[in-house]
Amino acid sequence: MNVDQYMQELGEKARVASRFIARADSSAKNLALHKMAQALSDNRAQLKAANLKDIDNAINKGLSAPMVDRLRIDDSTIDKMVTSLEQVASLADPVGSIDDMRYLDSGIQLGKMRVPLGVIGIIYESRPNVTIEAASLCLKSGNATILRGGSEAIHSNNAIAKCIAIALEQAQLPADVVQVVTTTDRAAVGKLITMTESVDIIIPRGGKGLIERISQDAKVPVIKHLDGICHVYIDDQADIQKAIDISINAKTRRYGVCNAMETLLVHADIAAQVLPELCAQFTEKEVELRGCELARAVVPSMLEATEKDWSTEYLAGILSIKIVADLTAAIEHINRYSSAHTDAIVTENYAKSRIFLREVDSSSVMVNASTGFADGFEYGLGAEIGISTDKIHVRGPVGLEGLTSQKFIVLGDGEVRR
Repeated sequence: MNVDQYMQELGEKARVASRFIARADSSAKNLALHKMAQALSDNRAQLKAANLKDIDNAINKGLSAPMVDRLRIDDSTIDKMVTSLEQVASLADPVGSIDDMRYLDSGIQLGKMRVPLGVIGIIYESRPNVTIEAASLCLKSGNATILRGGSEAIHSNNAIAKCIAIALEQAQLPADVVQVVTTTDRAAVGKLITMTESVDIIIPRGGKGLIERISQDAKVPVIKHLDGICHVYIDDQADIQKAIDISINAKTRRYGVCNAMETLLVHADIAAQVLPELCAQFTEKEVELRGCELARAVVPSMLEATEKDWSTEYLAGILSIKIVADLTAAIEHINRYSSAHTDAIVTENYAKSRIFLREVDSSSVMVNASTGFADGFEYGLGAEIGISTDKIHVRGPVGLEGLTSQKFIVLGDGEVRR
């Protein structure tokens, strides 16, 4: 197979399909989503059989148990994919919505209309369910998409692609609206991220290595985040129980997610009150604690934190803890070491909470809530294609609206500029 030619053809087909899906009405798109759900349910046996090939290959290649688990498709996984499709179908269609209409002194009416981005290339690893999530969100937002999953899930992704194709045909939408790359050749990724004539946006989902590579080599604009170095700051005017509950949840709900707390900051005046109990609970949950000198004076059992710890995304049962002098010091630490993903303050002081919201430069900033809420589903977006820590186009969890842009529209009645 000539990979360059193959990818070029996918891009050209996607560009044509993008013009069709951009003008498709909501009922047609929702019908396709419902048909996808039905096709997945009807083809459970085929999906699980294809997935078993990927599982066997992964085990034979010595992939880790967590990696194998992420690959697995069972009835529960299929049920979740079906539910996700139904949820996306129930969401309001952002395409064509008009905001901020107003009359200007010239007599014209000015507003903004929400429009699709065009063709979205999505590169991801491991989880086959991402194929459905990505396809559904791109379809509902009026975009064509080219999906390139990991080689370890090729059989599963191809089986899911057949279900998508069935649904698109039944809904009378072009098959090229959703295209799944069938080659495992890595050159396909290199080509996809440089196809500026046919691809408008690249979204990578996976480990830091993948995202760094895409970001460095892409000629097409990229929506991404590299790290999830999230903080919780416990202010001296925090409610102690809230501080403990939020901190425990932010760290231990799930370790391997990008919205998990990696560094806990504690105001010096409250450290002796909150840290002993909090650290006892972390220790009970087998979290390794690494503290600054002041924190270790309060809880001597902590290991010594190094400079590297403040800029590390552990994705594991490890937490760094630092005692800070005040709110200003906490904000300075966060803005220096945070990955601009999600950061939270626990305080009962309204003024301090507003300073934190205004001055912490992250895609999600929270008051008296766990960083675990930084998620498209929790934000009411229905689903997300990823989280962006960039400042241009979209920031935070990327749902339907994040996969669209806006254009100015002008309504007149013969007005001319003087």
